[in-house]
Amino acid sequence: MADNSSQNIDDQLEKEHFLRVCNAFKFYRTHSHRRINDSEISYRALSKKHKELVPDFLENLENIRTCVDHNYEIIKLILHDAEYMFENQTQDTIENSEEDVKQTFPTSADMDKVRTTLKQFVRDWSSQGQQERDACYRPVIEEIVGRFPPQLCKRSDVKVLIPGAGLGRLALELAKLGFTCQGNEWSLFMLLASNFILNKCREENSLILYPWVHQWCNNKRTEDQTRAAHLPDINPGDLPEDSNFSMAAGDFLEVYRESEEWDCVATVFFLDTARNVIAYVEAIWKILQPGGYWVNLGPLLYHYAEMADENSIELSYEQVKKVIIEVGFQFEKEEMDIKSSYTQSVDSMFQYQYNSVFFVVRKPL
Repeated sequence: MADNSSQNIDDQLEKEHFLRVCNAFKFYRTHSHRRINDSEISYRALSKKHKELVPDFLENLENIRTCVDHNYEIIKLILHDAEYMFENQTQDTIENSEEDVKQTFPTSADMDKVRTTLKQFVRDWSSQGQQERDACYRPVIEEIVGRFPPQLCKRSDVKVLIPGAGLGRLALELAKLGFTCQGNEWSLFMLLASNFILNKCREENSLILYPWVHQWCNNKRTEDQTRAAHLPDINPGDLPEDSNFSMAAGDFLEVYRESEEWDCVATVFFLDTARNVIAYVEAIWKILQPGGYWVNLGPLLYHYAEMADENSIELSYEQVKKVIIEVGFQFEKEEMDIKSSYTQSVDSMFQYQYNSVFFVVRKPL
């Protein structure tokens, strides 16, 4: 009876979280229009002389509204297919949660995640994101290809896991190369979006998104804010017939507990999503086959560092490296100061760049 009660509580919490995320997506248009309306109020409060100096200001606000509305059409497509992700959630449940949108105001953090998800589409699935992908994904792909040469192993026999897979581009690229590859993602915002792009988009550049429409500062040109991105830049369904590619939802530490199951684990901008990075290192050690590789690239911007009521330890890379060695890994490659960015607009006057670390370690035979 206690187990059933616990399961019912877990199911209820899962449902509430699902509806909260859907609610945030649903609130996107209203929330975004409020910000636009605030700008209009500020403009109308200017003196006549100052208004005449920027006569196209209101016209640009209308363009921004139109872009927001267009983004919301994409969001509705994402939500339409959400029912297929969770068997215990139905389309009726999603549609009937409209009342929740009116009653519950999503947190600013939830709305930030919606906007970040839109920008993630650019990073993973547009030609505008090619530069970021080359900086972050290409070294990892090249390393995995080099560690598992076709003359020594059959690629389909090599199982590669990508924790923190986001919208799935890295995992898909490895599957296209013949590896058995699974992406894992915890964020429901990302999962809803990846389900849409991976399973429902089959025509190149068939969608238009305006990812920078919420960037009110550091625009060189007025039109930078309403610059469009076309996606997907490739057909996500264009995989070899014998390919083995999948996405798994859930907390990495909870989902992957089977010992010595994977030949390679690749982490890109993932380590710092941990509340306890040591637990990540131990988990990767456990699930890797003897002789298996862990390839990592990314910074240490610990996600829970400044969150209230969240436990988090923040280790320097020096400390993380010591933990990796103590657990038993052997370093085979290490490069510092890899220039990389995350969902960055290349036209912005403000550029945020990481000096990431790139390493390859091996679990000894």
